[in-house]
Amino acid sequence: MYSEQQRTDEPADGGVHFSVLGPLEVLRDGVDYAPSAPKVLALLAVLVMRPGKMVHIDTLIRELWSDNPPRTVRTTLHTYVYHLRRCIQQNELAEDAEKLLVTKQSGYTFNIDPSQVDIHRFVRLQQTGYERQAAGDHAGAADACRAALDLWSGPPLANIHCGPVLSAYRTELLELRRSVLHLRIEAEIVSGRHRELIGELRSLTTGSPLDEALHGQLMRALGRSGRRSDAMAVYRRLRTRLAGELGVEPCDDLQSLHRELISEGDHR
Repeated sequence: MYSEQQRTDEPADGGVHFSVLGPLEVLRDGVDYAPSAPKVLALLAVLVMRPGKMVHIDTLIRELWSDNPPRTVRTTLHTYVYHLRRCIQQNELAEDAEKLLVTKQSGYTFNIDPSQVDIHRFVRLQQTGYERQAAGDHAGAADACRAALDLWSGPPLANIHCGPVLSAYRTELLELRRSVLHLRIEAEIVSGRHRELIGELRSLTTGSPLDEALHGQLMRALGRSGRRSDAMAVYRRLRTRLAGELGVEPCDDLQSLHRELISEGDHR
């Protein structure tokens, strides 16, 4: 029911921890004990989404079967719960599997602490990044964001075929990662590391060709590095792409940045 995989970023306290920032994993002492059956793994993912809180049975049914549940859906779901508890018990992930995964009148509660899930640490580091940035500690903000991004080992829930519930959760996680990435880059630009960022930003904008925030950061990094013409070329390419694919102009912030670059040239 599990695959053994060593992980070096697991907290070394001997407890059980859950990773969603990459494949869903159940980690203890560097070994992954996640169930291998796809439906049982998806069931676990939904429960880990809401640590310590009840997940309604309708939510689980919607995730596992979308709009096409079997006639015996509740019996089948109970079978998956049984297999998950058996995985917990066999691998000694808890003293009592039924106390860890509790049956309620209208759903199930997975009695783990939020701190056992890697997203909890990610969000704490994100908050630290924002606080340090606001306090003017840009290097500290970049360090916190870098530590947060280092928690990721791949696309979120990468080993799960996500239904509607987990797809929404995956989108939320990706947006959180995007915001931390932007904050880290911003902090590094302000702290004077703009030249070192140019290669990374070119790669990121190639992968996200309509991301205006990333393009703006690339323009600023180029401008601060004395490469004003390259920065303006980035703007022109983005403007052409936005017009051709979406029929819109760049956002106000980018237009203002473009005008600043033009003004700098006029005053030389």
